[in-house]
Amino acid sequence: MIKILLVDDHAVVRMGLKVLLNAVPDMEVVGEASEGNEGIVKALETEPDVVLMDLSMPHGKDGLTATGELKKQLPNTSILILTMHDDEEYLFRAIQAGASGCVLKSAPHQELIDAIKSVCMGNAYLHPAATKRLMDEYLGSIKNDGSDTYQLLSDREKEVLTLIAKGYSNKEIGEQLIISVKTVETHKSNLMDKLQMKTRPELVAYALKKGLLGYGM
Repeated sequence: MIKILLVDDHAVVRMGLKVLLNAVPDMEVVGEASEGNEGIVKALETEPDVVLMDLSMPHGKDGLTATGELKKQLPNTSILILTMHDDEEYLFRAIQAGASGCVLKSAPHQELIDAIKSVCMGNAYLHPAATKRLMDEYLGSIKNDGSDTYQLLSDREKEVLTLIAKGYSNKEIGEQLIISVKTVETHKSNLMDKLQMKTRPELVAYALKKGLLGYGM
């Protein structure tokens, strides 16, 4: 059962999402909040697997700030941004704050359901219109002066990077490489430091650029 917390300042939107998601056999809405501060409190109480977070909430803490604070307190909770507008600046900032992706409020119901399942599994999810721009942004940010940071990684770190980018959890990576979860986390921390990256989408973009996923950009 995927536990979901709704954070949106519109009661009608929350009600509609609650009806929709509770009708999905493996999903349950465990709480709702109307602004970021309340969302953080409810998240700490319910420990959801996924938070659906609206960005624009005029009263109280906005979704962008709440996302960053919530990821610090509940790093294993995935945050999926809900937005009415395809706003490039806020999208990038939300991903950098720790969000696992975003879905437009105008998206079909099945897309939202698929997105929730995807981020719950540890994957990044972006609505199709945002994918190319986000990849371009991150690919541009990791261009360097000719030095190849990939060569700074050990063979094991390269293996971990590839599996992370493919969407495997730390536990699954440990099982595949026959190492402990703690060791996986150490390799992950080391490779992110070397590549100067902070989020999974950045790693996915980097892996795409290096051709580690079997296809490039």
